[in-house]
Amino acid sequence: MFSFKLNVFARPIILIVGKPFNSASASAFHSASAFYSAISSSSVPNEVRSFTKLIRHNTQERAGIVELCLNRSEAKNAFCVPFVKELLDRIEEIRVDEDIRCLLIRSLAKDVFCAGADLKERIAATSDQQVRNLSGTLRHMCNLIESIPVPTIAVLDGGAYGGGLELALACDIRVGASNVKMGLVETKWAILPGAGGTQRLQRIVGISIAKELIFTARLLDGEEAKSVRLLNHLVPQNSDQTAAYEKSLALAEQIACNGPIGVRAAKIAIDKGSQVDLATGMTLEGLCYDRVIPTQDRTEGLKAFAGKYKPVYKGV
Repeated sequence: MFSFKLNVFARPIILIVGKPFNSASASAFHSASAFYSAISSSSVPNEVRSFTKLIRHNTQERAGIVELCLNRSEAKNAFCVPFVKELLDRIEEIRVDEDIRCLLIRSLAKDVFCAGADLKERIAATSDQQVRNLSGTLRHMCNLIESIPVPTIAVLDGGAYGGGLELALACDIRVGASNVKMGLVETKWAILPGAGGTQRLQRIVGISIAKELIFTARLLDGEEAKSVRLLNHLVPQNSDQTAAYEKSLALAEQIACNGPIGVRAAKIAIDKGSQVDLATGMTLEGLCYDRVIPTQDRTEGLKAFAGKYKPVYKGV
């Protein structure tokens, strides 16, 4: 883990790998206990089961690749309270693990990534404040996913609706299969996207298209999602419904073999640089570059280039 400071407009910005990178994310961290209290006080009973699965690859080609699997198949991975609690625990475990080089978020359910918030649970909410707390928890969760220090890939071998798409928007890369359907459908139910969708979608597809998609609650197929840059890759679905997963694994392998400190620093430079003017972004890039100069991995990369062998990066 590393950190450094930059004074911009007389206000220090602290960049820390493995920690939130802006005041909004920091506030979300400080509010976590309140969110947990809201979840615990819900009238929804606690289900004794596991809604997630964490898979860690340990082969030479895939070392450092981790999969966070959504596993509430009977409800199309809709976000109920126990599911969200478990996801928050998993995300925190991932965030502090310095051996991870790339994270895949995928579904173990057939033909669906995530259906979004559990509306049956929302109907059972006993107060407006409880609804606010539940929505705030999903927003907090997506903020945490966005600030995971390693590259994240949303694996879309099925539909992503409402909060499910918002989860995917919080990832760095989205890979979809040809059967995918996706959309922010909240206005259809007289609400609006509340887990970052109004903000992240416009930054990906542009303001005008984001407005159209949110105002109409329209679903996109894979081809249209790719055409508006909502998907990085679109692949033909196979009989096992694993086409997006296989493509995502291939991408993760390409990421994981690179220098992990350089990749993490590049993610900081891109994420933070996209929020500031170009001059400030260039300064941020310089700070990130300064961090990789004294590393053993940088020296290993130069030796590998000169010696024409495949470098072995250790993250130091």
